[in-house]
Amino acid sequence: MIGNIIAGISGVGLPPGLSVDYLVVAGGGGGGTCVNNNAVGGGGGAGGLRSTVTATGGGGSLETALNVLLSTNYTVTVGAGGASDISGNNSVFSTITSNGGGFGNIYSAQNTGGGSGGGASVSGIGAGGTAGTGTANQGYNGGAGTAYAGTDNAGVGGGGGGAGANGSAGSDPNGGNGGNGVAVSITGSSVTYGGGGGAGGARNGAAGSGGSGGGATGSVGPFNVSGGSGTVNTGGGAGGGGGVYSNGGVGGSGIVILKYPSTNTITIGAGLTGSTATAGGFTVATITAGTGNVSWA
Repeated sequence: MIGNIIAGISGVGLPPGLSVDYLVVAGGGGGGTCVNNNAVGGGGGAGGLRSTVTATGGGGSLETALNVLLSTNYTVTVGAGGASDISGNNSVFSTITSNGGGFGNIYSAQNTGGGSGGGASVSGIGAGGTAGTGTANQGYNGGAGTAYAGTDNAGVGGGGGGAGANGSAGSDPNGGNGGNGVAVSITGSSVTYGGGGGAGGARNGAAGSGGSGGGATGSVGPFNVSGGSGTVNTGGGAGGGGGVYSNGGVGGSGIVILKYPSTNTITIGAGLTGSTATAGGFTVATITAGTGNVSWA
């Protein structure tokens, strides 16, 4: 009897809610710059990936769907990708934050952690920093750099970490490949997100390839050849620069996808760019840019 009274009091005035599945992918990290022939740029790390459907990032267990109240605003931010030598930006849904990918290392700036870590850069004699580390349950580590054994004394960088795998180490004279992303079926179709960026390649070598899920390929010189840019709305890491004065590319922007029963309706507020599609008794809201609020009725 007492328990029933307490339960009744606790429910007075509380609006009904619903359970929302989500995919929150942050912006990918920018590729590292190659400032001279001695150390090419590492690949950018993928944006962190948190998901309640199919799989989540970093090899972690699936996240738990978020219970939301009706007629209540919840913040959504879609993180932009980072420019050359800059980490990606976080993406947010309410209390869920995915961390932006670490930028690909350059010789003077090392160990850039993030949702997935940026790949290392290393000089020809092996000096330089370690790869960036990924965030638990969001992404993996970047790959190591390797000293170049050839006559030009250059070093090769590591690939950026992906949501699904570590970036690979550079291998004389080739840049490391970006780690692969994670396939998620929250929209009803399997789409891969969160690929790491490939490192730039040393002279006479090859650039690293981007990981599946929007990761970009690095570049090879000799001069002013920028790394590739991550694919928009995948959180893919950018490719590192591989020629003298070659910039890294720009990381791919993130995305926020929300799935809920189609008996409810969502309001996507000002400042956000998004759309909805309904199938099988559920509605999927895909938000591709901006910062603002969402609410349900």
